[in-house]
Amino acid sequence: MRKTTRAAAALAAVAAVTTGVTTANADTGAAHDRGHTAARSASAHDGGYGYSRVRKGVPDSAARFAVSSPDVRDGGTFPADAYADSFGCSSGNRQIRLAWHGAPQGTRSYAVTLYDPDAPTGAGFWHWLTWDIPTTDTALGGTLPTGAVAGTNDAGQTGYLGPCPPVGDIAHHYRITVYALDTPSLDLPATTPATVTTFTMSSHVIGYATLTASARR
Repeated sequence: MRKTTRAAAALAAVAAVTTGVTTANADTGAAHDRGHTAARSASAHDGGYGYSRVRKGVPDSAARFAVSSPDVRDGGTFPADAYADSFGCSSGNRQIRLAWHGAPQGTRSYAVTLYDPDAPTGAGFWHWLTWDIPTTDTALGGTLPTGAVAGTNDAGQTGYLGPCPPVGDIAHHYRITVYALDTPSLDLPATTPATVTTFTMSSHVIGYATLTASARR
């Protein structure tokens, strides 16, 4: 019941923020339109979808630490077997392995996400969310650490969902992020929508490590 109530409260907060943004947009009129135009990608080859920046969920005060992967390097491309096995892709959907170090003092748990800001949804696409990772674990492979929660991605599935950008679209730049949190648990059930999870998490982030890899079809 506690987790359900917490998720419901977070969802209400997201709705309130969204309502406030909508009202502000209506008030600013032409200035709002100019802002969105300026935020679009300079690329003329965007697949016809257009591009707008999505607001980040990490505070400017958050410390940086390091993350690496034996499967993909920062600025590199996803290996073929890590692509999705759905949405028109038929690859292995092999979860990317991660290891990290140097998290700030005060870290009480970790969370990991895989996010595609280039997805043609207007809000990006959350491919992978895992939270409540104990501080005794500084790596993530095929086995979930004891106590960790495998969350629900934007496809409504639990666990990792690899890249599968639309055929002919621009290269999508997938952000893999490890978050250092100041709480041992987000108190959220695995079924919590990705947006609610990341909204709840945003107020607990004290550090982060990230690498970006691209995929294109």
